[in-house]
Amino acid sequence: MTRGAALRLAAAGGLLAAVIHVAEPAALIATLRQADRDWLLLGLVAALLSNVASALRWRALTAWLGAAVSPSFALLAYFRAMALNALLPGAVVGGDLYRALALRQAGLPTLDAGLSVLLDRVSGLWVLLALGAGALPFAASSMGGAPALSPAWIDLSCAVATVLLLTAPLLLVARPIDGARGSRALAALARLQSRLRRPRVLQQYALQIVASLVVQALSIAALAAGGRALGLDLSPAVWATAAAPIFLMAALPVSVGGWGTREAAAAAVLAVFGVPAAQAVAVALIYGVFGLLQAALGGALFACRPQAVPRLG
Repeated sequence: MTRGAALRLAAAGGLLAAVIHVAEPAALIATLRQADRDWLLLGLVAALLSNVASALRWRALTAWLGAAVSPSFALLAYFRAMALNALLPGAVVGGDLYRALALRQAGLPTLDAGLSVLLDRVSGLWVLLALGAGALPFAASSMGGAPALSPAWIDLSCAVATVLLLTAPLLLVARPIDGARGSRALAALARLQSRLRRPRVLQQYALQIVASLVVQALSIAALAAGGRALGLDLSPAVWATAAAPIFLMAALPVSVGGWGTREAAAAAVLAVFGVPAAQAVAVALIYGVFGLLQAALGGALFACRPQAVPRLG
């Protein structure tokens, strides 16, 4: 293990220990013991379906970029990547590198293989932010001491979130970028745009958005089910608003499997909605266990031999 990885591991462990200390271990344990098993099972199923949808979304993107991978290959690679995410410092980075390598070994050029993983990851995070922004006005009335927003502000916020969701990323392919006379960053952006200006870009973008909405809806449902298991009866808008910072913090490459950063974000965000620290941290821990169980499945799949993957001509 490198020094940087050891430092990240120590930092993640220290942050998680600090969050648990703030939530009071005795209260946290008592909260977890009262969890409803039916809601826990429902949350696990939702989390599993979310990652299955993620794998199939990634498969559709790779097909658009030129590699015809089978659903079984995509699922195998995706859940193996989850196992690496759970084990390696750096949150989702290790698993994403594995997916790119799997596509490279399947015959997709290195740039396109990495681009498929990058676009897949960014599209999910972008939709998550848009959902959080759109849900925030509806969740505002649940905030402690926050006045209810007028319908006009709600409509405006949702309109802005919708415009961002549907149009902003398309600016990258709207007009050709001349990177010959610009900076290195502009040249890199022009090279990226050349890869994205492929046939059926609008159809693929629409598919990516719809698939990401399904993925994030299932992920938010899993988080909410964990909360319901602990007796938290919050509105869907609250869970969608809270999920954005919680999931984003878990994805930062400064932890191991999101542990520590996810729990800290949950404690901070859910406190705004009046959730005690013990319950907020417990919700994040439950969601982390959902991921850990799937990572264990991915680890078992390392014993499987992937099938040969044909390339599209």
